Amino acid sequence: MSQPVQPPNQPQQPYGQPVDGNPFAGQQPGQGAPFGGGAPFTPAPPARNNVLLGVAVAFGAAIVAGILYGVIAGSIEREVGYAAVGVGFLVGFAASKVGGSNPAVIAASAVFSIGAVYVGQLIGISMILADLAQIPFSEVVGDHFDTVTKAWSEEADFMTYLFLGLGAVAAVGGAKKAG
Repeated sequence: MSQPVQPPNQPQQPYGQPVDGNPFAGQQPGQGAPFGGGAPFTPAPPARNNVLLGVAVAFGAAIVAGILYGVIAGSIEREVGYAAVGVGFLVGFAASKVGGSNPAVIAASAVFSIGAVYVGQLIGISMILADLAQIPFSEVVGDHFDTVTKAWSEEADFMTYLFLGLGAVAAVGGAKKAG
């Protein structure tokens, strides 16, 4: 048996008009209906102004960015000022996105970015020393870390300290940009 087919050009009910006495039948989705029908759910805003979480994010971002900075510096066998600025900016931006523009978060970002640039410089020196001595990187860091820090102090010049400072300044700038 076949299904009945409606004739073409049958008049249809326009949107917004009740159908067969049902006042909700002709409404489009998204229209303001009684009892909140059709309104989309608004997600909760992201967590902000959480100082402890912001400081924790600053610390985590500093670890990751410091390692990346060290690998880059060790691979090309020189320090890169833009990378130090990038480390600081990343730490400050990430921390402020989570922790808000609280002064404690900004200060922690600046301090952690100095540490990240310093650790990055130590990793870069360790990579260079491992290459020169033809020994594994892990042995340089594990057994000869005193040599690495001594090499850092002997090679530290104005530019080394400038990069540390630029990392802190960039962390404050990144925090202000995110806030």
